[in-house]
Amino acid sequence: MRDGDHLRYVALGDSQTEGLGDGDDVNGLRGWADRLAEQLAAACPGLQYANLAVRGRVAAQVHAEQLGPALALRPDLATVVAGVNDLLRPRFDADEVGGHLEAMFAALTAQGARVATLTFPDLARITPLARPFGPRAAALNQRIRAAAGRHGVVVAETAHHPVVTDARLWSPDRLHAGPLGHERIAAAVAHALELPGSSDAWTHSLPPEPAVSRWRAVGAELRWVAGFLGPWAGRRLRGRSSGDHRTAKRPELLPVGTQVSLPEERTK
Repeated sequence: MRDGDHLRYVALGDSQTEGLGDGDDVNGLRGWADRLAEQLAAACPGLQYANLAVRGRVAAQVHAEQLGPALALRPDLATVVAGVNDLLRPRFDADEVGGHLEAMFAALTAQGARVATLTFPDLARITPLARPFGPRAAALNQRIRAAAGRHGVVVAETAHHPVVTDARLWSPDRLHAGPLGHERIAAAVAHALELPGSSDAWTHSLPPEPAVSRWRAVGAELRWVAGFLGPWAGRRLRGRSSGDHRTAKRPELLPVGTQVSLPEERTK
């Protein structure tokens, strides 16, 4: 990497990297990439940071829409996290998704950037209704590890640690990390990158919670289906995405802490 006064960090991805679940569209999203940028800035004064991620994007869209702008910014560090939206769709091809990720890894590392990514947890450990997606997540993680190994990409292995699927790390929709989850993801990537002050503390379990009765658990599942799964499935059936008509929240390199445009100013 360059010296601290010229370090450039660019984040590519979907809603997790955009920061959904950590803040809101009225007051602003933070998210794990923003948190990682803050940690980088503490170690490297003068850090410039761009976040090209847009919610709802599948890996092919991240590749087609974000790689070119990312390369134009000539990052010293890039994070590439995509694929969850793919494995949630009816048709999923792990090789195709892995191919898009590998193409981004290859292009960024060939330009001299250090690249980091992460693996995904088994969603069935978050909600039983997601059990069919477990093998898909495992297959995608296998492709991510193999592609990362071929291109010297750093992998934060979030898939291996039980705390990652603790409900307290997730937002009520169970699809996006909550503030504590985004904090842990940022810490995981920082640890994988061996940043000053990082450690494996992000893998530590939270204090035990009181047991929940079976009926309360069933009620929570039903409320989740009605409040989140139903609307999400409805958008899929109508061919709509939460990211329709949206653009990146931070498309240009700016110092960490610099204000960006309001959400309504970032719609097409």
